[in-house]
Amino acid sequence: MPKMKTKSSVKKRFRTTGTGKIIVGYAGKRHMLRRRSKTMKRNARGTQVLCASDAKIIRSFMPYGRK
Repeated sequence: MPKMKTKSSVKKRFRTTGTGKIIVGYAGKRHMLRRRSKTMKRNARGTQVLCASDAKIIRSFMPYGRK
């Protein structure tokens, strides 16, 4: 059976932790930041852990990532 390919867009946007959770950056921080509240911009710093239902979809796109 041939090797499965990892989706290029997924490997650029997501990474896995040592325990297998999916880490992703927050959305909405690229442009038009003047209309976003200070609270939103402050809370959107860094990264977040995806919920289980979304993580299941992302794991299917990266078959050789940590389970």
